[in-house]
Amino acid sequence: MDYTFASAAILMFLVIDPLGNIPLFSSILKEYDLKRRRRIIIRESIFSFFILLAFMLGGKSFLRGMHLTEWSMQIGGAIVLFLIAIRMIFPSEQGIMGIVSTEHEPFIVPLSIPGMAGPSSMATVMLLSAEAPERKGEWVAALAVVMTITAFILYSADWIQRKLGHSFTVALERLMGMILVAVSVQMLMNGLYAYYKALV
Repeated sequence: MDYTFASAAILMFLVIDPLGNIPLFSSILKEYDLKRRRRIIIRESIFSFFILLAFMLGGKSFLRGMHLTEWSMQIGGAIVLFLIAIRMIFPSEQGIMGIVSTEHEPFIVPLSIPGMAGPSSMATVMLLSAEAPERKGEWVAALAVVMTITAFILYSADWIQRKLGHSFTVALERLMGMILVAVSVQMLMNGLYAYYKALV
């Protein structure tokens, strides 16, 4: 797919799913005071940015080292995106990421990984880097913008939930899931076409 800065940023935003992460963050951080919650959110957002940045910049080398092709990454990423999207549309009681522990203050796991920098996010940034390595600066800038917006949304999670209401945020997440389904199907079709071209 021929991504632009805007389409790459939108794709990363959908995959990271900050609105869908609000319930996860709220449930895990509910025992902490507001100031501490916000400090944890900022810290985890920074960790997530650098984790995804590492996968983005090292994506091509990783693919080469693992003897993986770009189309296999496309197909694999499409499957992961599709599964995440289905869970966004039809969530379970455990949420998108499953049951998480709240015994200790979260540090990287589970808010950063797999909350924001999950398998689908990692696959997406690696895919962008592999498809157009000459535009890495553009992808890094898009990632920085998306993570800043994500941090702001999660930082304002209490206000968002009060103002928009639970039903609205749930409906919005379902809509984002539907969009992500379409993105994953298109990615799968592109990967299969690239595989077909490689065979012939």
